[in-house]
Amino acid sequence: MIEEPPLLIIRENHPRPSAQQLQALAGTPTGFLADAMKGRGALPACIRHVSPGILPVQMCGVALTCECGPSDVLAVFAGLGEIQAGDIMVAATGQWDRSAVIGDRVMGMLRNAGGQGFITDGLVRDVAGINKVGLPVMSAGVSPNSPYASGPGEVGTDVQLGDVRISSGDVIVSDEDGAVVIAHDQLDEVISALDTIRALELALDAAVDNGLIMPDSTRELLNSERVKRI
Repeated sequence: MIEEPPLLIIRENHPRPSAQQLQALAGTPTGFLADAMKGRGALPACIRHVSPGILPVQMCGVALTCECGPSDVLAVFAGLGEIQAGDIMVAATGQWDRSAVIGDRVMGMLRNAGGQGFITDGLVRDVAGINKVGLPVMSAGVSPNSPYASGPGEVGTDVQLGDVRISSGDVIVSDEDGAVVIAHDQLDEVISALDTIRALELALDAAVDNGLIMPDSTRELLNSERVKRI
């Protein structure tokens, strides 16, 4: 006979970035961070900010992951007891679109627990109340339908949002363009690359301000034998 599985699995003691690493990433445009990761790392475009212009869109914090079953939020409730100050809760639902995963009261609990924000590939509800809580929220949409809290679920284990794998302890940075995930073991590499990327971006900004029409590399290509005009 198969043993009854646990209702909740909670992974503890995951690695966390240092305060210096978080400070080095805070306020960095998500495009710069994606460039530092070879053009990848962004969450799916369907995961957007709820109430931009009302709620903040900038976050930089440590991911705490929750794996939720269809229409179930027991993992989110359990995650409220695991959250640390400044953490961003990430709830993976397998893109469940028939009910919300959280509403305004859970967001209020997350704020009381010290959380910085909430991200899900599922849906949320109670937008007016969420706006009053004041924390950043990103989701794939909104639905008034409510979930259950029966389980099973997991907290702190690896989750998948679209093509992006997220582990508790990874860093999430968000802005107006979306959110980017930096794996814990890549933090130093990404931070080291940012000085070069910032310098290149500033130089290109200056060139555009001075009248640049197209990249020099493209102009050279157009004047080469590799282009056939017909």
